[in-house]
Amino acid sequence: MDTLWNYDEEIADLVDVPAFIEQDITATDVASIIQGGCASGAYMPAVTYYDAKQTMAQHGDDVLQYIEDCYGETLQPPEGESWAGIACFYMSVAVELWAFGIEDELTTAIEEILEEERIENIAKHIIEHGEWPEA
Repeated sequence: MDTLWNYDEEIADLVDVPAFIEQDITATDVASIIQGGCASGAYMPAVTYYDAKQTMAQHGDDVLQYIEDCYGETLQPPEGESWAGIACFYMSVAVELWAFGIEDELTTAIEEILEEERIENIAKHIIEHGEWPEA
């Protein structure tokens, strides 16, 4: 997971980011979600009542469908949970499922970008200095 921790760039161009997740999410955000879950503060829109309620009002069907697609059923929130708590529950579950589900794909995409950058840097060095860079 070091690759994700060391790439603090937006990832929407590298992997599919569902509409219910902020489109400016970074690889570092994904690493934080995987490591500690949304409740750790890694993804505040899923645990802040106002944001979770707003997102569920706009994308609730997609969030629940995403969870159902992953689990085969819609999970039940903890008993006695408030409406805002239910929104946070479903948002957190969906975001965490997504983060775990894209880890390998995202890591591979980032590693490919880093390898391309490394090759470009070698080529620039050869052009500028007429020799291979020292290791």
